[in-house]
Amino acid sequence: MERESMEFDVLIVGGGPAGLSAACRIMQMAEEAGEEKTVCVVEKGSEIGAHILAGTVFEPTALNELFPDWKERGAPLNTPVTRDDIFLLRNGEKATKVPGAFVPRSMHNHGNYIISLGNLCRWLAEQAEAMGVEVYPGFAAAETIMEDGQVKGIITGDMGVARDGSEKDSYMPGMELRAKYTLFTEGTRGHLTKQLIQDLKLDEGKDAQHYGIGIKELWDIDPEKHEPGLVVHTTGWPLSETGTTGGSFLYHLENGQAYVGLITDLSYSNPHLSPFHEFQRLKLHPEIRKHLEGGKRVSYGARALTKGGFNSLPKMSFAGGLILGCCAGTLNSSKIKGSHTAMKSGLLGAEAVFEALKEGKTGEEITSFEDRFKESWLYRELYNERNFSPAMHKFGNIIGGSIAFLEQNILHRSLPFTFHDTVPDYATLKPADQSKKIDYPKPDGKLTFDKLSSVFISNTNHEEDQPVHLKLRDPEIPIKENLPKYDEPAQRYCPAGVYEVVEKDDDSGKRFQINAQNCVHCKTCDIKDPAQNITWVTPEGGGGPNYPNM
Repeated sequence: MERESMEFDVLIVGGGPAGLSAACRIMQMAEEAGEEKTVCVVEKGSEIGAHILAGTVFEPTALNELFPDWKERGAPLNTPVTRDDIFLLRNGEKATKVPGAFVPRSMHNHGNYIISLGNLCRWLAEQAEAMGVEVYPGFAAAETIMEDGQVKGIITGDMGVARDGSEKDSYMPGMELRAKYTLFTEGTRGHLTKQLIQDLKLDEGKDAQHYGIGIKELWDIDPEKHEPGLVVHTTGWPLSETGTTGGSFLYHLENGQAYVGLITDLSYSNPHLSPFHEFQRLKLHPEIRKHLEGGKRVSYGARALTKGGFNSLPKMSFAGGLILGCCAGTLNSSKIKGSHTAMKSGLLGAEAVFEALKEGKTGEEITSFEDRFKESWLYRELYNERNFSPAMHKFGNIIGGSIAFLEQNILHRSLPFTFHDTVPDYATLKPADQSKKIDYPKPDGKLTFDKLSSVFISNTNHEEDQPVHLKLRDPEIPIKENLPKYDEPAQRYCPAGVYEVVEKDDDSGKRFQINAQNCVHCKTCDIKDPAQNITWVTPEGGGGPNYPNM
């Protein structure tokens, strides 16, 4: 069966804030110039927003540029920040509130909004479609089309392939989607972007990229406790007990709901650590518990975030396209915000692509993008805070935060030198026998929960009879190498119970089990596996979580 093929001026891979902003901006410029442009957005989730997960306190800077009239258009920014608290959790019982005068400027949230980023993306997709963009949810970009050293588009994943690789009666080959330019906006650790960076050596001369795993829940809370616009951040316990960096957030949005979450830096060294269980422990702290007690958990999700910052940004242009947003690593971890920066990178990419098309280019590298980026507030913001992530990794939250305070509040500029962190996250684990074991309490079913009940409320679903989308380069490594050396950390770093070490049916030893249908597409395994043995590829389109209001 032959593949169908479609051609566009611009193809955008990923329906997140960067990709949808780029789509809208291209169509705006086309309308202003009186030209027609064909733009297509493909999204692997079952709908736009299905796989979008973020905090989210949202800075509207880039949205103001894209749609100055966003309020009149009905953008879902309904809860302005009214109060901003930061606590140092000293242990499982005690907390110290950090005085506002000692909080780095980047952590001040006046003028920002507590939003659902998924809902904002749904709204952006409506704006894009109204302008003529073709938006295709449920289509996973499985392969990049590379011809004569130039990206020519992508091939969507085949549908109806059985677990053993045979074609079912419902088999339908993926489509070729070709374009003059392809913008990769897949989000953190996009699997096509990962391959492009590697093949084209786009990260040559850059620091290793760094990541965190963000785990988040949506709660209906007691109306008497609800304070719309309240923002709470914490640092310290429970991660500090293992020397791990990261921090938590708790945001009161509209409709009696609150978000609570924990970001664990994936540079952690103790293989016994479980980010999921650290998050469950966090909720038992009195400073967090007081918001949640008497409430009900509504949804759960997890997603890796790219947090290496300026020093880890790859070259973002190449023949045939651009890498934009979180798959490039534009998140500003000092602000704990990446949506406004992703959107701005999308706007810059759109403007560069439109200019190239206007000049009659059809895939030549857009070398002007780098100049456009360097002239933008996005570049200045990321450059000025380039020391934040490496300082946190090198010195921990307290000293790292003090360096951020010195730069932002006292010097009002970055230090005249740059910190670097060149050790990739997968290389930081210590052997299990040299690391302290961690005894996590059993879930109580009220504030704390297990992985499987959590995955259930993430609305995760995959067609079970399909090839496993978590590929092992060497199936022997988990049991022969990772288990004896690291007690196979995949059992713990995965927040969805995908990986298990179980006894073989004939009691002849242990085997590594992959429960791929549980996967919430967080990409942590692709990042943290110490042997870099696991590669995440796209499952059948439409599979994965379906996050409501997240």
